[in-house]
Amino acid sequence: MREIIAGYLEKVRTTSALAAFSVLRTEEGRVGSIGEDVATVTGLMTARLNELLEFENGDMGLAYILDRDSIGVVLLRKTITTRAGDKVAKTGRVLSVGVGEELLGRVMDPLGNMLDGLPAPGNLADYPIEREAPPLVKRDYVTRPLYTGIKAIDAMLPIGRGQRELIIGDSATGKTSVAMSAVANQKGGDVVSVYACIGQKKDQVARIIEEIRRRGDPSRTVFVVADASDSYGLQFIAPYSAVAVAEFFMDRGRDVLVVYDDLTKHAMAYRSLSLLLRRPPGREAYPGDVFFIHSRLLERSACISGRYGGGSITALPIVETQQGRISSFIPTNLISITDGQIYLDVNLFNKGIRPAIDVGRSVSRIGGKAQTDAMRKVAGRMKLDYSRFLEAEVFTKFGAKVEDETARLIRRGERLRELFKQPMFRLYPMEDVVLGFLMFESGALDAAETADAGRICDDMTARIKEAMPDLVEKLRSAGRLSVEETNNAVAFFRRAAGDAGVERDRAKD
Repeated sequence: MREIIAGYLEKVRTTSALAAFSVLRTEEGRVGSIGEDVATVTGLMTARLNELLEFENGDMGLAYILDRDSIGVVLLRKTITTRAGDKVAKTGRVLSVGVGEELLGRVMDPLGNMLDGLPAPGNLADYPIEREAPPLVKRDYVTRPLYTGIKAIDAMLPIGRGQRELIIGDSATGKTSVAMSAVANQKGGDVVSVYACIGQKKDQVARIIEEIRRRGDPSRTVFVVADASDSYGLQFIAPYSAVAVAEFFMDRGRDVLVVYDDLTKHAMAYRSLSLLLRRPPGREAYPGDVFFIHSRLLERSACISGRYGGGSITALPIVETQQGRISSFIPTNLISITDGQIYLDVNLFNKGIRPAIDVGRSVSRIGGKAQTDAMRKVAGRMKLDYSRFLEAEVFTKFGAKVEDETARLIRRGERLRELFKQPMFRLYPMEDVVLGFLMFESGALDAAETADAGRICDDMTARIKEAMPDLVEKLRSAGRLSVEETNNAVAFFRRAAGDAGVERDRAKD
């Protein structure tokens, strides 16, 4: 009996496979109608969701809406040659992109075509752009830091490898600059970077690529570009292609940083496609599953356990607000998905405080778990002092009289804020940030002019690196200092500050 049943099941499987193959080879569809970046196809009754379709003239589309009598297709290229009545064939495969080591240093579109004018790389593996996020059993705790070179972030809003940290703020507040600095800071390290440009103008894309190539390590960076002139379909799949490239490296135990610049334009492209395909609109005309398109993207970022390879993907999605409204639809969605946000305030930017990070509205839910021991000790105190300063500063705006202790807190806070200012691409390694905070804690800046705080900090950091190379090397390699070494560094800064005070007095005389 078992043999009879097994033979019957094998016959059913064989017959089904042959029938499916026959349908794939013989079923022919036709373009019913075509519009801007979308088309309606009839006749392909067995097409699957997200299956890649090929048009008669070579154009490609994505089966996105499966109705009873037709298929809503997202076109993946701007086209004027496809017409109603053209033939459409199924390909039997989902959309995938070629990935591999040869992509490092290259500029590609979301379909894997090279945009830098160089020959196409060979020996690439196909990765589907849509893939299940790593299950919990394969994930590990986020404990290893990923440094951006920006003091305010590395100290008070630490990012760990495998984290998803949102960069949020109004237009022209420096969001892209923060992301580019983070990518450039991986130069000389072991992190591979993937930068996805979504819906940006071509001149902006060119500037991003040029700056990262000049400041960072282009041989460890992949650029995935779908600019504003590309179809909505390409803009929609761009971040999924970028994370597929990142997953290739993560699967080989490597750490990857992915920047999505930006997901506001990605959501707008998806809204446009949905409205063109006549899907029911919801809040702000976005379809009801707009949250899902971002959650399934960002959930693919993870820190993988060493038992399963030990790689990671760290995501820095960017989203734009209007007049600081972080409670609008898309920003709210992304805040709820990510592990924290770096909020850039336009008022701080206009005051010359750059990067314009609003510490009060920014947060990292990983926190000190992704910091070295030395950074955790000094940054914890600095964040507390800075928060107290911001609260006390409010009272001075109304001319209120403050006590001596509060006045001292404000003076120190103003100097600390100066330390957080840094020009674009002036990146600080971890040891410089720790030493700078130790210097501030020593009181070496208390007698200095507020405007000179940053310059004095850089000068004193350079001096201690020259005077105590062993201490600095231990800080760089081990990430910690003993109590005695910390006291020696503080004593050095106090002596240096005293010598500087004597020189100032002599200059006055």
